Amino acid sequence: MGKPHLLKHDHADNVGVVVVEGLTAGTEMLCVVTADNSDFTVTAKADIPIGHKVALTDMKEGDTVTKYGEDIGRMVGAAAVGEHVHVHNCKTKRW
Repeated sequence: MGKPHLLKHDHADNVGVVVVEGLTAGTEMLCVVTADNSDFTVTAKADIPIGHKVALTDMKEGDTVTKYGEDIGRMVGAAAVGEHVHVHNCKTKRW
């Protein structure tokens, strides 16, 4: 296995976190599930900054975003697999 581009913490997560600088659209990302070190690939559909989330399933407005096996918010816009998930399409449920 090479150096991962993205980490998925729990099998229930529907987003992963970019862990490399300069990730560009079209990159076939090596994704590692930290729960058991399994891996898979996803193609980035946009340039995505380090530390930002990537959709691992197709998500629509109103869907719950799961990271670390926990509900971290809801989608306020859509994101297809490989697309950037951030403040433009994901918000906390607290406010």
